[in-house]
Amino acid sequence: MHSSQMLINGEQVSSHSGKTEIIRNPANQEPVAEVYVGGREDARLALEAAKSAFPGWSETSSLRRAEILHAAAGLVRSRAEQIARLLTQEQGKPLKNALLEVLASADVLDYYAEEGKRNFGEWIDSGRTRSIVLRQPIGVAALITPWNFPVDLLAWKVGPALAAGCTIVAKPPSRAPLAATELLKAVNDAGLPAGAANVVHGPGGEVGAELVENPISRKIAFTGETVTGRWIVAHAAAHIKRLSLELGGQSPFIVAEDADIEKAAAACVRRAFSNMGQICVSVNRVYAASEIAEEFTSSVVRLTQRLKIGNGLDPDVDLGPMFSESQREKTKAHVADALQKGAEVLSGGCEPEGDEYSRGFFYLPTVLTNVDHGMRIMREETFGPVAPIMRFESLDEAIRLANESEYGLAAYIFTNDLKTALRAAERLEAGGVGVNVNDVVDIQAPFGGWKQSGLGRELGRSGLEAYLETKHIRLAI
Repeated sequence: MHSSQMLINGEQVSSHSGKTEIIRNPANQEPVAEVYVGGREDARLALEAAKSAFPGWSETSSLRRAEILHAAAGLVRSRAEQIARLLTQEQGKPLKNALLEVLASADVLDYYAEEGKRNFGEWIDSGRTRSIVLRQPIGVAALITPWNFPVDLLAWKVGPALAAGCTIVAKPPSRAPLAATELLKAVNDAGLPAGAANVVHGPGGEVGAELVENPISRKIAFTGETVTGRWIVAHAAAHIKRLSLELGGQSPFIVAEDADIEKAAAACVRRAFSNMGQICVSVNRVYAASEIAEEFTSSVVRLTQRLKIGNGLDPDVDLGPMFSESQREKTKAHVADALQKGAEVLSGGCEPEGDEYSRGFFYLPTVLTNVDHGMRIMREETFGPVAPIMRFESLDEAIRLANESEYGLAAYIFTNDLKTALRAAERLEAGGVGVNVNDVVDIQAPFGGWKQSGLGRELGRSGLEAYLETKHIRLAI
């Protein structure tokens, strides 16, 4: 069985208390690893190590930082199969998807290795004075990440933070820390100075709270639930810390009457059920034009019923288990509420039968129809494999329904009319809009939410700027 220690000041260490926990596979509850669990004291030690390492790392040239990040990306790729297997065993997603996630994280490290070289200043001629504008690293950054994409979403923070010259303390998800820790170990092994990158395991109420409240951390980057994001905003205010918060989502998916039905249906099924719907930009609400709703719904059901569910280590499966019993229970509660209020199940809506599913957190991908906004599933983030389909009569109605949410992370529209595409994309209240594509993530473009879906942006140039402070130096000549 794998054993996972923390990483503080360049050394793999056990927790201050010596406490450990067993990480179990959500597909069968078999033990995967023993993990050392830290607390506030461990978080303080890691923050102090990062503070000590900051002067040296921040003064390291961008070229040298790039060399180390490129080396880290190479190490991640060389260890990708091992890291991916741990990811599947702790989180549940199919191994092929876990491997893609790990390789994508290496791409992020490579991207920011180069982006860090382009942290140029400005020289401004003001006549009798000159102004120099510099962008310098904020300081120690605390990185707090979720269990749905524990490797990739950590890389989104690690890459720009280190490229900017910040030092970091990462808190991976308590119940899925293994693959994320291995990512940070690979980064550390690439030649970082001791203390530049640290990892502390433990609960958010202790480790996460210390990282947010301790004055050593000057930047908090968090991906997770909106309720936790509100807590971070309130407690980081005591020291006016810089924040990047990627929070909840409830993404609408609009299918116009002129859309390519088969392409739209395939895109909807993929984005609604991938990772068992446990993605912040998953399709949570589907709005189909009345003229094509029946044909579109039939295609969605047909494609959904082709999906194979099972243990993520099985190379033939399309979907693994849900991450936890609590996630499955929330999904079941949302479906039950919808059915009680008049919705109809066209596919799924229950747990799969068979001994191979009896010990895991499995739930069949579910398609609902006859839904409306009086149902929880159309108002709250389910974070489960459910695609509720609602009809609309006009584009204005579809956009109004799509915007009727406290969230604004991602939205999608499928149409073959340029006017419809632009009109919808401009009016949808979301940080990212996919037009005829079911993904709004591009490593070179900013990612983040409107409304209660968050603050700030990750990826692209914006991701690097999130770890930099601006300084104006004015010279008399």
